[in-house]
Amino acid sequence: MQLKKKTVIFDLDGVICFTDKFHYQAWKALADRLGIYFDEVINNRLRGVSRMASLDIILEQSDKEYTQEEKNAFAAEKNDTYRELLKNMNPADLTDEVRDTLVELRSRGYKLTIGSSSKNTKFILEQIGLGDFFDAIADGTDITHSKPDPEVFLISAQKIGVAPGDCVVVEDAKSGIQAAKAAGMTALALLGDAKDCGLEDYNLTTFSDLLNILP
Repeated sequence: MQLKKKTVIFDLDGVICFTDKFHYQAWKALADRLGIYFDEVINNRLRGVSRMASLDIILEQSDKEYTQEEKNAFAAEKNDTYRELLKNMNPADLTDEVRDTLVELRSRGYKLTIGSSSKNTKFILEQIGLGDFFDAIADGTDITHSKPDPEVFLISAQKIGVAPGDCVVVEDAKSGIQAAKAAGMTALALLGDAKDCGLEDYNLTTFSDLLNILP
């Protein structure tokens, strides 16, 4: 299978790099402080979900009602903890496979963009040495609806003037695959609950598989 598209849109976390452990540690710290049960099973429900929506999932385990002001403070607290943990990231957190594949795709003439719900996208890319690499970045600061809404991918395509039908999306979350399909884009599943979810157009075994299907 070979796809003749112009643009590849990548999710960030779980595709370009992995920050799951930092998200988990930050949410766990908040949940523990509030006396709310939180484990990795619950954490898996947060994949590809916005910060506030993630908080709502965590608060399902609480018997207390919180005001919106309190929720905003909780979300800010989690993000502060998360950003401190992200400072530990560096270019070594970008694998040779991912780096080499991105460089090769660029040499083949593809436009490469990011479509992530994270508001920390630009900070993470700077930490791993890709701050200026991508042609466009659409992230949590650009959107009002998180995945599975297609907004972030549509904005990513819009930023470089490419039609949705000319875009391939690489995702590790089922919600991301749903968003890609809703945007009218080709959806490639890599790891996570995206793979074999039944909605994807193609499953990738490894990141470098992109070089086999994108001529």
